[in-house]
Amino acid sequence: MEFKRILVVDDEPLMRDFLVETLQRKKYVVESVGNGAQAIEKVKAENYDLVLTDMRMPEVSGMQVLKETKKTDFNIEVVIITAFGEVDDAVEAMKLGAYDYIQKPFNADKIEIVVDRAMEHQRLENENRTLRTDNTQLRNQLKEKYTFSSIVGVSEVMRKVYDAIEMIAPTKATILINGESGTGKELVARAIHYNSDRQNKPFIKVNCAALPESLMESELFGHEKGAFTGAIRTTKGRFELAHTGTLLLDDITELSLPLQSKMLRVLQEREFERVGNPSPLCVDVRVVATTNRELKKEVQEGRFREDLFYRLNVVPVCLPPLRDRKEDIPLLVDHFLRKYCEENGRDIKGIDDGAIEKLMAQDWPGNVRELENHVERAVVLCRDDVLTERHFQLEHESAEKSGSFGLEELEPGMTLREMEKRLILSTLVSESNNRTRASGILGISVRTLRNKLNEYSNQGIKIP
Repeated sequence: MEFKRILVVDDEPLMRDFLVETLQRKKYVVESVGNGAQAIEKVKAENYDLVLTDMRMPEVSGMQVLKETKKTDFNIEVVIITAFGEVDDAVEAMKLGAYDYIQKPFNADKIEIVVDRAMEHQRLENENRTLRTDNTQLRNQLKEKYTFSSIVGVSEVMRKVYDAIEMIAPTKATILINGESGTGKELVARAIHYNSDRQNKPFIKVNCAALPESLMESELFGHEKGAFTGAIRTTKGRFELAHTGTLLLDDITELSLPLQSKMLRVLQEREFERVGNPSPLCVDVRVVATTNRELKKEVQEGRFREDLFYRLNVVPVCLPPLRDRKEDIPLLVDHFLRKYCEENGRDIKGIDDGAIEKLMAQDWPGNVRELENHVERAVVLCRDDVLTERHFQLEHESAEKSGSFGLEELEPGMTLREMEKRLILSTLVSESNNRTRASGILGISVRTLRNKLNEYSNQGIKIP
């Protein structure tokens, strides 16, 4: 996993240390300097994804750092830290290309939120830039990567899936992909997009479980300058970014009922309003939604609108769990073995029958993703020519040996954040990846659990 690099610029040592520590907890690679001149030299000599700089510094100001940074590489995001009364300067910085500003006093949460959003904005811009390119070779590579043959499996249930998505890819129909966590829903969504007539247009993804409800409407529909505190510029939402392309709504069941109502209108009328602007905007977007829940049950229990369900469920695609297509396991293992040997420079010849039998005997509650994690781990740790049973230690075996699903690894001196992470992951394993049961045991909501798991995934941790 490639970690994002941040340069912190502040002439106050205590503030500089606080910012570095806060961002390092989010697993960013952080460097710091004490003045603007050093910052400009760093930006010219090294590669950074984001610069976080104080506005008021002696000799070389944060405004100068911003200008030189954008001159060196306009794609580097810049966030300005301002004192009370410097809002006019901050607005001027926004005009010069700063992503956002943070006004003192602030806490660690505010820093994390703004920086995370800046990084996501950069990712979306990069993705859109790539998709807009006229490079024919790149377009062909994307299509090849997401052909239906990249969805591995020869079982009868998977053949039915192939037939379904091959028929619906060229159409304009809204699609609902249902399947347990780890079955490959996003891969199917991308295959549909890159095999449709929208293949050269944007493919935009929004994880409905990853953002708090207070931010979701703005993320989906955008907002006007001045629409709320901190809205210092007009921002496009995901629907606008996906115009003429495809929008993937991952975990659609996490949308609140008020947002479900707004979503229904977009699907029906193909129009919406930005937050703070009553004028409707028309949009041409193909929507693909995913869920790992039984939507009819969600409707019956009042958590999901029935009219939205029928609007989304125009063409349903149901992905089977791995336990229902175990005959595909040898093919999947071979696929992942070749993939991770190539990525890690390993020359492993294959896998023996005993290991395959062991893998086929499992129920795989985390489905294909869980199997892939185990194969990757085995490849990385293997020093032999062939993978055998001993290269695969499965979760239930580890649990039986420890009797506590990894809780014995909690040690004195460990941070609360690390203890929380291990407790959450251990509980998830003990409950066979059932997030509803795990969240109940932990005493947190399913949404909070999902957000934590997304955070760990962004840190490079494999989630079963």
